[in-house]
Amino acid sequence: MNKVKKTTVVVGAGVIGAAIAYELQKRGRQVILIDRDAPGRGASFGNMASIAVTEFMPASRPSVWRQIPGWLLDPEGPVHVRPGYMPRLIPWFLRFLAASLPSRMRALESAGAALCARALSDTQVLLREIGAPEVISETGCLSLYTDEAEFRADRDHIEILDRFGFAHEVLGPCDIRDLEPEIAPGIGKAVLFPDNRSLRDPYAYVTRLADRFEGLGGEIRRTAITGFTRSSRISGVQLDDGTVLETDEVVVAAGAFSGRLSRLLGEPMPLETERGYHTQIMASGIRLGHSIIWPARAFMVTPTAGGIRVGGTVEMAGLDAPPDYRRARITVKRAREALPNLRVEGASEWMGHRPAFPDTIPVMSASAKVPGVYYATGHGHLGLTYAATCARLMGRLIAGEAPEIDLRPYRIDRF
Repeated sequence: MNKVKKTTVVVGAGVIGAAIAYELQKRGRQVILIDRDAPGRGASFGNMASIAVTEFMPASRPSVWRQIPGWLLDPEGPVHVRPGYMPRLIPWFLRFLAASLPSRMRALESAGAALCARALSDTQVLLREIGAPEVISETGCLSLYTDEAEFRADRDHIEILDRFGFAHEVLGPCDIRDLEPEIAPGIGKAVLFPDNRSLRDPYAYVTRLADRFEGLGGEIRRTAITGFTRSSRISGVQLDDGTVLETDEVVVAAGAFSGRLSRLLGEPMPLETERGYHTQIMASGIRLGHSIIWPARAFMVTPTAGGIRVGGTVEMAGLDAPPDYRRARITVKRAREALPNLRVEGASEWMGHRPAFPDTIPVMSASAKVPGVYYATGHGHLGLTYAATCARLMGRLIAGEAPEIDLRPYRIDRF
């Protein structure tokens, strides 16, 4: 007798949701991928296109949070909180500080490193599966420092990479300009991260995933979810047209909007949006072979989507406030300090929502309250980096198989 396929609804068609939907459909479930927008049109559309395997360090580490008061007082600082939103941030920020305790930091570093150690190889495998191995670069990322003092200020980052065995190489001025002649002569030191690859178009990656998912028999619906039905376990999702879609399982992978859905399930989570901005420049006047970051200036530049993308900055203002594109212009100004020949022609600006937990690491977990519900959210700045690994781990978890790594650090009820 044929086994009846389980129906699974995946909520959220960004890179995380699309990768999970593809993995589950490939495993024999009947999957419906739901989003109010087309696949990849949220944060996945405008991310910095980086498989950033060296960037798993908790944002709550002391070398970061000690700088936050100064950043908040600087109108061009890398972190901005809109004054009216500050009161709502207090509970989240208290959890952020709690995550900076030394005993907690080591555990969070290990949890991030466990995912990043797999991220590049899992991404390459997934790209081959969907017929797009060529979209990932062969070159890595350069982290820039004006002088030895700037390098020492970022030393804890390098020490963590040493501890976990992530590849990196310290470069002097001549080596820097041999690799990237456009970098300003005032940059005296850099670290090459050879495994921090970039994608030639992250939005196209998501649309390719969605196409392959549909090709396996998966279904994509553009609609909003207004609620859930359940008895002893999840049984359906309520759509905005009033209908109820029956389902055996639900995976909440809606990025920064996942918190609103978890509250409907009676399972609130301390999820915030770190609003990020980019400027996509189609006539930059320069050529870059590597992505670059400058920790002291808090920006990143990536050759992607047919041009040069400049991004960075964190704005805390919630899900509903309108964009403030001055934040994008700050990062362009900083980027031109490193790339003095950069022109800003044929440019467009964008804002998106990164889903952030106060302890930096994501939730990849079965619900602690509603059987049949799973969460995959809170990947912060590393959604693209973690997507393939997250899909693989969630596929095994949902299928009742043992995941390749211990998922207890990423459980929903850790807060």
